[in-house]
Amino acid sequence: MGVSTSRPEAGIAVVTVDFPPVNAVPVRGWYELAEAVRAAGADPAVRCAVLAAAGRGFNAGVDLKEIQRGPGHRALIGANQGCAAAFAAVYDCEVPVVAAVRGFCLGGGIGLVGNADAVVAAEDATFGLPELDRGALGAATHLARLVPQHLLRTLYYTSRTVTAWELHRHGSVWRVVPPDELLPAALELAREIAAKDGSLIRLAKAALNGIDPVDVRRGYRFEQGFTFEAALSGVADRHREAFVSRTSRPSGPSGPSGPSRKSATDHEEEP
Repeated sequence: MGVSTSRPEAGIAVVTVDFPPVNAVPVRGWYELAEAVRAAGADPAVRCAVLAAAGRGFNAGVDLKEIQRGPGHRALIGANQGCAAAFAAVYDCEVPVVAAVRGFCLGGGIGLVGNADAVVAAEDATFGLPELDRGALGAATHLARLVPQHLLRTLYYTSRTVTAWELHRHGSVWRVVPPDELLPAALELAREIAAKDGSLIRLAKAALNGIDPVDVRRGYRFEQGFTFEAALSGVADRHREAFVSRTSRPSGPSGPSGPSRKSATDHEEEP
């Protein structure tokens, strides 16, 4: 359990997140993920990194129960800072990052995938930001990198999810494959990237980040200010407590094809 890194073949590092039962990541997990991604990018032998997850889904955001258990706002601040560190690590990774997504990708998962360089998804993958239902705001900066503006706003206001196939139609998902073919498909793309000259691929990553029209770090930190405002007003705590009480037993999301009204997991929030 936790974050691990493997080297399945030359030039490729696979960073895997595993926090059962639904990959709702605790504060320490976000920092572990950030460190693992930074280490992969700093390794001169690595030319492409794959971000993957074990278990029932790619990512269910932060661990809401941890936030509710902690006194004051200490855990909320930790989750905010940890998420910012992990998202930035993916964006700033010195080599391209391919996200391999299966199952649910919610809240913090959108922050990771939105900052990745390429996305390969399983047919069962769903993507969304149920932030308003959890008393939080955030990661719209990253969802905006996956869908057009009006769809972004509709998804954000309604807490609906979209499928991998819909993101594929928008051009933000490279391939959609059966779940058992996900990692091989992600490795196939990583292998093609890793075949390039290591120095040039790092220069290419820096160049593309340099011409990005949106500063994802500043955008996300701006959003987080409104999460803190919601927390200080008390509205965030009411929504989190209601969600934690409603989902006292583990349950995983299972969405129909196309947009769905909810993608509830047993704990999720992206601060």
